[in-house]
Order: sequence, then C-alpha cells, then structure tokens
Amino acid sequence: MRRVFTVLSVTLVILLTAAPALASHAWGIYHWARDTKSFTLELGDNTTTAEWSSILGKVATDWSKSKVLDTVKAEGLTNDHQSCKPTLGRVEICNGRYGEQLWVGIARIWIQADSHIVQGVVMNNDSYLDNPKYPSYRTPEARRYVLCQEVGHTLGLDHQDEDFRNESLGTCMDYTAASDFVNNLTPNRHDYQQLELIYEHLDSFTTVGTSAAAAAGYGVSREVTDLPNGLRLISWIIWAR
Repeated sequence: MRRVFTVLSVTLVILLTAAPALASHAWGIYHWARDTKSFTLELGDNTTTAEWSSILGKVATDWSKSKVLDTVKAEGLTNDHQSCKPTLGRVEICNGRYGEQLWVGIARIWIQADSHIVQGVVMNNDSYLDNPKYPSYRTPEARRYVLCQEVGHTLGLDHQDEDFRNESLGTCMDYTAASDFVNNLTPNRHDYQQLELIYEHLDSFTTVGTSAAAAAGYGVSREVTDLPNGLRLISWIIWAR
C-alpha cells in the first residue's frame, strides 16, 4: 500500500510585534528518543572557517552544561555545506552564503511518530553574518548568538521571549536586537531547567547516534524534499531585520 507523507514547515519571524514571555518554552513535544538518563548528541562541524569552528566548540560546551545531555563538536558528515544534508542521529552544522533572503539562521529537525527527532541541521547565513553591508550581524557575537539559538531548537527548545522591546533575559533563546547580542550569547538556567523537563522521561529506544537511529528503522533520504517513513520536516528561521 502506498503511504502518503506530509511536510510540515514551521516558520519563525523576528518582528517588533509584542508576544508574552513563556513560562514553558519547549518546542511542542519534539525531543530525541533516548533510553538512558542522559545522552550525547554530535554536532557535525561542516563550517568553512576557523572562527565558525571555534564558535561551534563554545556553543557545544555551553549546551553541555545541561544535566540531561551533552553536545559535542564532531567531524561533519555532509558533503556539501551549501545544501547541508542531514545525517541520522545527529545535527549537522553548516554556514554559507545562502543569499539575502531575510533569514540569518535556520534550524531544521526531522521527526517520526509525531514527536521523536531523528536528525537535524543548522544553517548560518553568511550573506548577513559575513557581509560588510550588515555590520551589526558581521560580528563574532552575532554568529555565536544565532548558532546557540538554532542548536537550542534542535534540542527541543522554543524561545523564552519574542518581544525585542523587553529587557534582555541573558539567553540566546531570547528574541534579541543586534545591539544586545553580547548579553545573550549562551543558554541560561531556565533553558537548562526546560531541558530537564523535556527529557525527564525515558523512551524504550534511542534516535541518538547514526547506528542507533538506523537500527530503529529511521530511513531518511538525503534530499529535504523526500521524506519517507512518515518523517516531517520542521524549520525555524531567524529573520534579518
């Protein structure tokens, strides 16, 4: 019997419209399946410069302060950073000149059974983050803020606040004007607490690690438009202003 698959796209637009701060900032019910109290998630380094690679190392260390997970910088497994194709059981990190399309960073996750993340990618847009036309984005602080937030999404986190006019919360999961990136470079205590809530239960299997995800039967095409086995593609976007 032929199965019908659905692609679900969730787009986040950074605007000046007010939105209330959320006491809980889980991204729906999306999470990595795991059968141990803590797990290690590889962040594949497909970046093109030493600076991006260094920032990725810092971001991995920051998220590893969580009690329930560690993120580690690992060798990238995508052959084309421009397309940033995913790999089962991990998150591939890429940067490139993706064009002045109004987005600065994108995080994408593939899910099965409506909730379990099986792979993810993060794309950082150097058309803004390394372009003299946009000096407020062309800084190490902007790159770290964007990468930190997008990795947070691939762990299952939403934003803590979506109003630029509010006081800075001291977290990369806060909507932030470029002038305040320096105060929001890392996760904060509330982010770590939210991860503990997301991962307080155990699953009977794991989707973390290429071999574990493959053994669980999560076959995924390396083309974003082809999603077998009922997977859904979900995207978060940081828009340029």
